Amino acid sequence: MQKRFYLTPAAVIIFILYFTVFGDRGLLRINHLHRDRDDMQQKLLELKTENDRLRREITALQSDRRYLESIARRDFGLVRGNEVIYQFPAQEKGSGAGQAEKKGQPAVSPKDGAPTGKPTKP
Repeated sequence: MQKRFYLTPAAVIIFILYFTVFGDRGLLRINHLHRDRDDMQQKLLELKTENDRLRREITALQSDRRYLESIARRDFGLVRGNEVIYQFPAQEKGSGAGQAEKKGQPAVSPKDGAPTGKPTKP
């Protein structure tokens, strides 16, 4: 009878501790939910920052003509009518472009075969 007196409360305490730690609302689940919340808050902060950046860009596109022109120049390659564009190929080490110029021959672009150093008009 003495053993039963000790075993019943011990079993109840173990049962309660098991569900306190491992249950649906246990400590492990709460810890997991806290980590998820922190991750979500970090993602929210990143999205707010991105949203603010995009809002500023929209405002600049709607009101700033210089910004709009820079976008058109950078992304679409647009130029003004009185501008001349010079295109030079990227110099690679060991390429024969520098040697051809020394011999009096114009260097040729590896991409399109056009002589370099001459202005091209759009």
